[in-house]
Amino acid sequence: MSLWMADAAKQAMAATLSGDAPAISGISIDTRTLEPGDLFFAIQGDVRDGHEFVSAALQKGAAGAVVLRDRMDEFAGQGSLYGVDDVLGALVALGLAARARTHARIVAVTGSVGKTGTKEALKALLEKQGRTHASVASYNNHWGVPLTLARMPAETEFGIFEIGMNHANEISPLVKMVRPHVAMITAIAPVHLENLGSIEAIADAKGEIFDGLSRDGVAIIPGDSEFADRLAGHATRNAVTRIVRFGEKAACDPRLLSIHLHADGSDAMVSMDGKTLSVAFGSPGRHVAMNGLAVLAAIGALGGDVQRAAQDFATVTPPSGRGQRIALGGITLVDESYNANPASMRAAFSVLGSMKVTGRRIVALGDMLELGAEENAMHRDLAEPLADAKVDLVFAAGHRMKHLFEALPLNQRGAWADHAEALKPYVLEALRDGDVIMVKGSNSSRMSLLVRAIKDQFDDPRQAGEA
Repeated sequence: MSLWMADAAKQAMAATLSGDAPAISGISIDTRTLEPGDLFFAIQGDVRDGHEFVSAALQKGAAGAVVLRDRMDEFAGQGSLYGVDDVLGALVALGLAARARTHARIVAVTGSVGKTGTKEALKALLEKQGRTHASVASYNNHWGVPLTLARMPAETEFGIFEIGMNHANEISPLVKMVRPHVAMITAIAPVHLENLGSIEAIADAKGEIFDGLSRDGVAIIPGDSEFADRLAGHATRNAVTRIVRFGEKAACDPRLLSIHLHADGSDAMVSMDGKTLSVAFGSPGRHVAMNGLAVLAAIGALGGDVQRAAQDFATVTPPSGRGQRIALGGITLVDESYNANPASMRAAFSVLGSMKVTGRRIVALGDMLELGAEENAMHRDLAEPLADAKVDLVFAAGHRMKHLFEALPLNQRGAWADHAEALKPYVLEALRDGDVIMVKGSNSSRMSLLVRAIKDQFDDPRQAGEA
């Protein structure tokens, strides 16, 4: 089915159309993943100008390319061109047109930790109940949100949008594009302190998610957080009348009544809307169960089947880079390489401590970024939760992680290097049968390089638990 007809796309973007444009089946900003029939947007990036790749996109079978009007002549005769004054602005315009035409029920997700995992859980559960569209990976910024909107098919029934930020006043314009029926905050934690200055400022920035709620929208907030009332205040100031708190406190609904944690997930009893639900979570960790409460709340607010979602939760597993377990010959790799902050580090260590191992528990950690003036202390403070998790050996990369490494007892120190690439030989040499190794760090610390090296080193890669 066509995602956009050429005339509709042209009108939405106020574009000048050159060439006999076919129907559009997808939207792309990257020729490496472009499929035939995609409309390519030549966005100006931080490093490269998308116009450099227009010819390649058209040669790969793009349905057309969105380019600056004054550069259309450069690509004349190569394919269909949509000339605009601002390429990113045109993507935003197409996204807004997609939002205007849809009848989908839409949820927006933000939070200091757990955004992507929560978004993926919502997607996995809702796509069993209706036609569902969701952000790819962590496409949650000024280009990721309009891109996700523009890709949303007209027949979508449930839309799920992740919205992120690094500074204040970044969420508000994005959520106003999305205009969700439900807006959720997973948690408030000391992330982006370097840019925002205080955890209170972080809470205020996350509270912007309620700026774009549609009329009669639902705000979902972490009821156990010390900032719950502050977040509720942001919702109230935006005339939100229905505020749902999830957590363990008596005032929360949904409320976690009990939980049994085990190495591969957890079994919980949840009170919601006067009913008691039994939920088996397919991913390990108390934090997963807590975010699961928010997921159930969102599904209920969207008009979905909460009972079915509770039953289906056992099938939801961690996405790549966020706790995915991979059996590699004699070792187990826990890939947490996509992101890191003090809260997610502690949660990951707790999960590692609960795992049954025949060898050693090993971690390879990269720097946590954007933590501000207290970053060195925040790295050092990870020593205690590492000990609590009975971690045998710690490898560390980056000058921030050096503060943790030097705080560890000598028998727990594996090796330190100034970057992930330099750490690889030490880790690969140390691993032996029976070991479980967790790799975690902020995305910019590039710990994914180490994940790939471990996968390449060991034979018989299989998803953990598969035959």
